[in-house]
Amino acid sequence: MNRRQFVKDLGLSLAVMGMSGRAAFSSAAAAKPQLAVTMDDFNVFDHPLMTGAARNQAILDALRQFNLRAAMFVAGKYVDNEKNMPLLRAWNDRKHLIGNHTYSHRYYPNIKFEEYTADIVRNETLLKGLPRYRQFFRFPFLKEGKTPEQRDRMRAFLKERGYRNGHVTVDASDWYVDDRLRQKFKADPKTNVKPYGEFYLNHLWERATYYDDLSRKVLGRGVRHTLLIHHNILNGLFLGEVLQMFKSKGWKLIDAEEAFADPIFASEPRIAPAGESLIWALAKETGKFDNLLRYPGEDGDYEKPKMDALGL
Repeated sequence: MNRRQFVKDLGLSLAVMGMSGRAAFSSAAAAKPQLAVTMDDFNVFDHPLMTGAARNQAILDALRQFNLRAAMFVAGKYVDNEKNMPLLRAWNDRKHLIGNHTYSHRYYPNIKFEEYTADIVRNETLLKGLPRYRQFFRFPFLKEGKTPEQRDRMRAFLKERGYRNGHVTVDASDWYVDDRLRQKFKADPKTNVKPYGEFYLNHLWERATYYDDLSRKVLGRGVRHTLLIHHNILNGLFLGEVLQMFKSKGWKLIDAEEAFADPIFASEPRIAPAGESLIWALAKETGKFDNLLRYPGEDGDYEKPKMDALGL
């Protein structure tokens, strides 16, 4: 799904970053970067490269290999059936955090408030029976509203409902690389998947180091990062290599709930349109880093020329 097409149709929150928060995380600027895995959608389907069940098992196995508990933000329409709900229960059984990603996975800026909030509640009703369900909400496409009024009305609803925003700090375009891989495989079932994995690792490293550097420029410290990736073929094939890459490069892999304990995740950047990576939004709020920001923060259009040049 191309984010740009959706986009087209400090004044930093000092209360959040108060002295107690600064003291608790004062050593973070010098510490090695920390990273948690968060996944979106749970769009499970069978594919010649990997069945949905096999992909789910491969992703869970990769997380277990590194002793990690991730966060899965579930769009209910993908699991509201007898085939896929047991796959989600496997995440619950392994103690991964399960959050709300709406039932229908629609683009908030174009939907009536009452319709969108009903969709959130519908998904909550579906998921709340899972013991590892938590009141974390993530906006599909990371879009939180076109206007201050739309943004603030939804923030008030989520607070009243007891939700925290499941913010992303390291955004990326794994969905685009995955789509290219599946298109190429459809045209040629003998496609070598390894170059896609190599491109993917390089892409994630580039984006992670960008957002970590930006956090240190904007906040004066590193943060406990939340990486956004998706439950897709690409991660079924390469998540283990992704985690090994970050570990080998000196990043500390942490559980998602540990990452969300960083005080930065209580921030509410006062920007409109609202959304993107939390680090991007905080940088935008200051008005000092526009030369380092692009809009949208991540999009397949940025990766297309690179993949075209490589024949991927």
